Amino acid sequence: MSPLFTGNDGLAFDAPNAIAMDCLPRDQGQSHRLHEPGLMISSVDPMTGAEIEDLSGHPYIVDGNMVIYFESLETRQAFQDMPIDHPFHLVDNPYEDGEAEG
Repeated sequence: MSPLFTGNDGLAFDAPNAIAMDCLPRDQGQSHRLHEPGLMISSVDPMTGAEIEDLSGHPYIVDGNMVIYFESLETRQAFQDMPIDHPFHLVDNPYEDGEAEG
């Protein structure tokens, strides 16, 4: 008899090297929705970086499964007018323009 099983065919959970059993049919393949949320909501205005506490009444856009809220109609319009290939620059990035090289 295997040390993994007890006399009544139950598992011995205190066995040091217990081997996992076969997976259930539903768990044999990787789920494509494992970590994919249904809808993401961003309450930080991407143009100003300000957190929006009360989302009601604020302008927003829906991009796929992402809802992006803005502080004002002006910041929403500026976001929509921004070219798609706009370069991303971190604020106060010491490595930008070679300032921190040394």
